Amino acid sequence: MIGGKRKSVLTDEQLVEATLDGAKDAFGELVERYQERLLRFLLTRSNSRADAEDAIQDTFINAYRYLASFDSRWRFSTWIYRIAIRNAAKQHRPEWHDSEVELVDQLDPLAACIAYAEHENIWVAAKRLLSDDGYNAMWLCYVEGYSVKEIAAALGKSVSWTKVTLMRGRRRLGNELAAAPVAEKRGESYG
Repeated sequence: MIGGKRKSVLTDEQLVEATLDGAKDAFGELVERYQERLLRFLLTRSNSRADAEDAIQDTFINAYRYLASFDSRWRFSTWIYRIAIRNAAKQHRPEWHDSEVELVDQLDPLAACIAYAEHENIWVAAKRLLSDDGYNAMWLCYVEGYSVKEIAAALGKSVSWTKVTLMRGRRRLGNELAAAPVAEKRGESYG
């Protein structure tokens, strides 16, 4: 409650309109709503946290600069992710190699455990196995909960392309996980 009045929750589209009409705090509210989600997404696409933070800053600057071009037929979240995807594409992503795990293993056991855990992460595997667009489609679907239509709009692709890409991505990741070695079960029991 502000000044005895209850603060109403505006939609993203209402905040866009308010920003365009000169309300100074409206865009700040949009930034607050999307900052953590976009940062989480960009961290998976960047070499470092600093690069992800640079990309998110560029995303919000570009969003503000081109806010008048926002088409209210689409969700604001779809539009802002499209900008973030473009900013992330400007950065170089490192490729993961198994030899890195072996090298770290020789240096520090704790670092080796961390590297192995990161290596086995589904999103690390997805980054390694899928194209950029395929990875983005999977992230938007399974982390952000976007519909196929929203993913297609965010990536500038057709709905058919999106469906096929999601199916192929699931299949490729499923095959990778199925081929991963499973820890051997011991026949021993304690007690």
